[in-house]
Amino acid sequence: MIAYIKGKVIDEFEGGVVLENNGIGYEILCSAQALLRLSAQKEGGVYTYFQVKEDGVSLYGFDTKAEKSMFLKLITVSGVGPKIGIAVLSGMNINDLATTIATADVKTLSKIKGLGKKTAERIILELRENVEKDVISVLTGPEINVPVSKEDEDAVIALTGLGFTSTESKNAVKAAREAGAKTIEEVIASSLRSLNR
Repeated sequence: MIAYIKGKVIDEFEGGVVLENNGIGYEILCSAQALLRLSAQKEGGVYTYFQVKEDGVSLYGFDTKAEKSMFLKLITVSGVGPKIGIAVLSGMNINDLATTIATADVKTLSKIKGLGKKTAERIILELRENVEKDVISVLTGPEINVPVSKEDEDAVIALTGLGFTSTESKNAVKAAREAGAKTIEEVIASSLRSLNR
């Protein structure tokens, strides 16, 4: 499994780049954020997902671990393959995507190119349920600093959906509130900044 590749950009194509590492050029289909960074800097690294199919192999690249984690969750949804997963990540930044799923905003999610309303509803339903089970089990445990509002709980659900642990997510939400974040969007944005440092 190829988990991370760093190198020089020797070619660019629609939706991806060729990264050279130790004399080997890797063709990588990238998320919009990863593509933007690599295209500007002409070098760098991406977290990767290696897909093997009957008709060939593909390599997908992501800007951060959180972005890759969200992609892995997206492709577990029925009817969502890697190409749709990349399209979702490219159509919306990870902060907005987390907020959209946490707040079950089907209308906003279905605006992404190539994503219909039914698929958007499935993504929200399946990912939210998956994450909520993990969060509820933690929230009912003996831990302190449990989010008290529905918005804080939604923020924790969104962050754990991006691959962070429940403890990390709750602490980040608490810190975001203490730093003055008021809306769920501000809480998630502030939390992601601290968690990605």
